[in-house]
Amino acid sequence: MNEFYRELKKKLTVSEGDVWIETVLSGENAGKKTILSEDAVQREAEDQEGRLFVERVGRIPRLVICGGGHVSAAVTKLGKMLGFYVTVLEDRPKFADYVRSAGADLVICASFQEGLAQVGGDSDTWFIIVTRGHRYDAECLETIVKKQNAYVGMMGSKRRVAIVKEQLENKGISRTCLEKVHTPIGLKIKAETPEEIAVSIMAEIIEIKNSREKSGGYSKELLEKIFEEENETKEDQKTMTLKKVLATIVSRKGSAPRSVGTKMLIVEDGSIIGTIGGGCVESEVMQKAILMMRRGEPEFQICKVDMTADAAEEEGMVCGGVVEVMLENLA
Repeated sequence: MNEFYRELKKKLTVSEGDVWIETVLSGENAGKKTILSEDAVQREAEDQEGRLFVERVGRIPRLVICGGGHVSAAVTKLGKMLGFYVTVLEDRPKFADYVRSAGADLVICASFQEGLAQVGGDSDTWFIIVTRGHRYDAECLETIVKKQNAYVGMMGSKRRVAIVKEQLENKGISRTCLEKVHTPIGLKIKAETPEEIAVSIMAEIIEIKNSREKSGGYSKELLEKIFEEENETKEDQKTMTLKKVLATIVSRKGSAPRSVGTKMLIVEDGSIIGTIGGGCVESEVMQKAILMMRRGEPEFQICKVDMTADAAEEEGMVCGGVVEVMLENLA
């Protein structure tokens, strides 16, 4: 792991706010990376150093679910499938066991107040309130709105939601703050079953999460691999550092399959993490990445992939367009 990503790992560990990276794409400083302040404004422009690519670096996203009923279990399963670290708070042991069996990473069986005291907040934490009554909803929401978060959603009827908001407003919580809570929770898809409600909730979260420009590229698995220092090898039972190249889409035109900010890590042992679209896109990028690792150079380059109609058809792809992919040798 190079020095920049060591610094990034520390920053992601200690910062509760957004973390931004600026990369110079052209000119004599091409490949230079800088961690920006939390209040940096996203931009892609030309300056004295060259063309810049600025992106928000998300931590591993966390779902914090208050309540351990049927909807909570369904949301837990979907959340895990979508790459979230899932924490569930539930004060009843029987229901705590229920969400454990659904695959939650962490279950805190205690009062909601005690549980939330153990949970921090940051710009990649998504809170979901699906308790069994408005008394518990109010208890959870009163604590959660004071934490930094990416999203707060609360399930309940209009009457139940109105009661909770009125109670909290009487306690001094601003109406403006309360109106930011997503109630009724989820997208309006006429959901009825716990599984359908879970789909509507996670669809709303995905919509908000992906609306953050150039911010969706770092999965849990990808970050872990980037930050990994050594890999064991069976030869002589020694450890060695595998070379890695990180590919990031920095621009696209036309109907390219993946958005700007999407990432894929190519590892020297032939493994890959993530996808930037498959087919001819990945094939060309992987070839260049392998050459970078074998030769040890260049350390940085921009690869343009033109997915013309003919090329796309040959690869069995229905999309076309042109993408520019930034390749960084992380060794």
